[in-house]
Amino acid sequence: MRIGMLGTGMVGTGLATKLVQLGHEVMVGSREKGNSNAVEWVKKNGANASNGTFSDAAAFGEIVFNCTHGADSLNALNMAGEGNLDGKILVDVANPLDFSTGELRLTVSNTDSLGEQIQRAFPRAKVVKTLNTMGVPIMVNPSMLPGEHTVFMSGDDEGAKAKVLEILKSFGWKDAVDLGGIKSARGAEAILLLWIHLYGKMPDGKFNYNIVRG
Repeated sequence: MRIGMLGTGMVGTGLATKLVQLGHEVMVGSREKGNSNAVEWVKKNGANASNGTFSDAAAFGEIVFNCTHGADSLNALNMAGEGNLDGKILVDVANPLDFSTGELRLTVSNTDSLGEQIQRAFPRAKVVKTLNTMGVPIMVNPSMLPGEHTVFMSGDDEGAKAKVLEILKSFGWKDAVDLGGIKSARGAEAILLLWIHLYGKMPDGKFNYNIVRG
């Protein structure tokens, strides 16, 4: 499968590396082709790895991942181009976090979410929110933690969620909870406020949530 990865930070390159290892063709996109992180990533990941602009990556991918900073995601997706996203699954891994005041806050919460904003801005894309509630190593290798633990999904399109679930299973995920429509991304994004405080106690990031059923 061809996958477009928007974002060249730890999340974008971490997911891109895993997807290449699983046999997918991945193009990592940034504001300008030739981004140093993207070029270095391509050198390390072989013939199925490439880089380009946001627009290049969105056009290339059968599925597109948004791994940009949450505050910049809508701008990055606009640069990717609405036409390049039409009808495609858009996996949103971003979080609307802001540290500019010196205190962590969400730029959108309670009555809206970044996932919903993206779906409204790109109504013909099939937005699925997932993988935003954990660190990158766990995203791509859930077996690094002992026992069962949980990844969440939100989205309005059932077929898109089923396809994303296939990708999650290929990463090794066994416990995926479908929270419902994209509106439920409000809850998944709000978890990051707790995650940041937990990270302060466990700075190696090797933790996740487990939903215990009774």
